[in-house]
Amino acid sequence: MADYIIKDIRNIALISHAGSGKTSFAEAIVYNAGASSRFGKVDDGTSVSDYNEDEIERKVSISASILSFKYSNKRINIIDAPGYADFMGETLSALNAVDSAVLLIDAHDGIQVGTEKTWSMANDSGLAMAIFLNKLDKENINFHALMDAIKERFGKSCVLVNMPIGTGPEFKGVVDLLSVGDRHACPLPDGEDKENALEMRNSLIEAIAEKNDELLEKYLEGKELSPEEIKNGFKKAVSNRELFPIYCGSATLNIGIKELMSNMFDLLPSPLDMKIRTAKDPNTNQNKELKPDGTGNFSGFVFKTVSDPYVGQLTIFRIYTGGIKADTSFYNATKRTAERIGNLLSVFGKEQRVVNEAIAGDIVAVAKLKDTLTGDSLCVEKDQVVFDPIEFPEPAISFSIKPKTRADEDKISIALHKLTNEDQTFKTKREEQTKELIISGMGDLHLDIMINRLKKRFGVEVEKGTPKVAYKETIKKMTKLQGKYKRQTGGHGQYGDCWLQLEPLERGKGFEFVDKVVGGVIPKNFIPSIQKGVVDAMSQGAVAGYQIVDIRVTVYDGSYHDVDSSDMAFKIAGAMALRKGVLEANPILLEPIMDVDVIVPEEFMGDITGDLNSRRGRIAGMDVQGKNQIVKAKVPIAEMPKYASELKSITGGRGSYSMRFSHYDEVPAKSAQTIIAKYQETRKEEQE
Repeated sequence: MADYIIKDIRNIALISHAGSGKTSFAEAIVYNAGASSRFGKVDDGTSVSDYNEDEIERKVSISASILSFKYSNKRINIIDAPGYADFMGETLSALNAVDSAVLLIDAHDGIQVGTEKTWSMANDSGLAMAIFLNKLDKENINFHALMDAIKERFGKSCVLVNMPIGTGPEFKGVVDLLSVGDRHACPLPDGEDKENALEMRNSLIEAIAEKNDELLEKYLEGKELSPEEIKNGFKKAVSNRELFPIYCGSATLNIGIKELMSNMFDLLPSPLDMKIRTAKDPNTNQNKELKPDGTGNFSGFVFKTVSDPYVGQLTIFRIYTGGIKADTSFYNATKRTAERIGNLLSVFGKEQRVVNEAIAGDIVAVAKLKDTLTGDSLCVEKDQVVFDPIEFPEPAISFSIKPKTRADEDKISIALHKLTNEDQTFKTKREEQTKELIISGMGDLHLDIMINRLKKRFGVEVEKGTPKVAYKETIKKMTKLQGKYKRQTGGHGQYGDCWLQLEPLERGKGFEFVDKVVGGVIPKNFIPSIQKGVVDAMSQGAVAGYQIVDIRVTVYDGSYHDVDSSDMAFKIAGAMALRKGVLEANPILLEPIMDVDVIVPEEFMGDITGDLNSRRGRIAGMDVQGKNQIVKAKVPIAEMPKYASELKSITGGRGSYSMRFSHYDEVPAKSAQTIIAKYQETRKEEQE
């Protein structure tokens, strides 16, 4: 049997703007809980949760790190999520696995872009939330202005639970407002601070009472609420997302952390306090309610996959119903396959600790599964469930990469496969037309990290570049051309002769080949050879080397020689006719046009629409998303390679965008001339 029960589990994500001190906060908690014997520091590279080589080198969180430990008879699972926007996929995964989130705010820098974004993400996930005002030991802290800003941005339901004693160099500690008035618990001497604390205590108790009819009635009657009534009322209000407690302190100085731990772990919800999760029965497509009370069959969801250098692939999942034991098996309902498991692991940074059993509400891991990846639903085969997948954002930026050596080329596929299994926002593909290997991610930093991991972890070095645009060629008018190939070299010669009619098709129709030869002027067995020659020539282009599309080719006449005609001769003839015909049929270049949705605060609307227009974009509409505006536009992909960083610059990091392919459209004449001239120059250099 597990040595803990469901009501004592706490699953908490730490979220913030980058640099607000999440990792130091986590370090202070595990140190005070006795889960770590040392107080690690980010600057020294000794923190428990930032253990990857690239995290230590850059002194930032890149991956969501799990810290599972016991404290005060509770099973605590903390997930330290990255603060940089480039790694928001990791934050989304973390928020999917927890019941609550703690938002850290740098008391000196105040509410920043990432503060708002991560709060919004946790809010959208329906999580209970708390706030920790960190770095109160810094100079020039305006505590009251910060509290006003929090209530303005996040609502008046954000309530102060402990008050700082001084700020900056004078920051000495915190006092629990619920203990003010108790001479054994409150270190404040009589005076202005004591009066402020009593006033804040009354405001807190009033806020708690307002969320509970029984408590409110008693409060309005002037009766004193007992500590137990206050505690239970507060916990219920936090679980129901009616109140959001605010704590204060300094993680690096370990001030305010113990006070927070003695309060927050009781206050934040257990899995039993949260709304019942639903999943689909894949056999009936009906929804099932999954009660997290430990009864019923096992079910779980994989929210993270890690490539560990020592244990191999590590699969980390949240259990929603039932329980699971080591050396058993489960059914992967997503892949429809059974998986045998060995050791069951509790994760603590880079360490894995063997456990015999895990129960509903817990987060654990197993190693070396064959088919199971992030987003997969786990269960027993006789009682199958499939959870809704995590909706990861689409990549915002792409690079082309090329292995530096043949040895790198041999290893790159396996390395990229492992990296994409780990990170669902990292994508790779082979662009057939340009023959380039493309990697895509959330930003420059994201892709630089992945390229660095290729080198450090897998020994693969690559050169990166800007992906080529997959232009296409087509024609605008009908024409007829002869392709005649005749060679006499002694003995049998080569002879192929065909007349082709070329005509444009509607955009997106691709290619049609029509045989209208009559009277046997070209034997039927040579028609496929003509078609093959046409297709080969189309793949190489006629004006700029890009694939020719949206064209109908009709072979309607020609001639042959009884002895010299061959498949090869008619293939060459077909290719010759196609190339000459395209040049006479008013050829044009086509470029990929993307549907671009830009999400920005209203004050940036003018700058964004102006910038999109400068990129040859066409504004297609506007929409509203909460406090933000969505600008919908159609923009040539050639104008978007650096848009992620430029949007960040325009909006101060408050904007985001998504992009997907829409259609191909004609390249303006001036741009087309530049592209064609560059192609011809390259060909000339290759021929010299």
